[in-house]
Amino acid sequence: MTESRDPAPLTGEDLETWAALATLLEWLPAALDAQLQRDAQLTHFEYGVLYALDTAPERTLRMSVLAGYANSSLSRLSRAATRLEAKGWVERMPDPADGRFTLAILTDRGSQKAAEAAPGHVETVRRLVLDRLTKPQTRQLREITGRIARAIREDEGWRPPAT
Repeated sequence: MTESRDPAPLTGEDLETWAALATLLEWLPAALDAQLQRDAQLTHFEYGVLYALDTAPERTLRMSVLAGYANSSLSRLSRAATRLEAKGWVERMPDPADGRFTLAILTDRGSQKAAEAAPGHVETVRRLVLDRLTKPQTRQLREITGRIARAIREDEGWRPPAT
């Protein structure tokens, strides 16, 4: 019988690094949600859906692609899409290329809502994250988060459109 060995406990710099990251992972989403709720009556998740659709070709994505970008279950995304549909910001329809899939389509009102929410969100991201770092640190952060993300999942997730 093979004995499994427990990994060594986190100590010293490893524990400090993990504690800092774990704290950030808890605090940052709450701060982003609070700003978006206060200023735009959106959750960060809902804003992410609007933004991803707004930057997609023809402002349309398959729900399954959106769920992958958001690391979300289809049921969670569907609940958010239902809320966004009720406000007239998103429409859903079967994919004409393959009826097994559902498309999410950003409406003109949804694009306007994303545009209205963007300045406050961008200001918050800059104030809380980007303005706190030097340019080399932002590059390091991008590289570090990419490495960690690839350790979790092989796909790249959502990427900004080429400019």
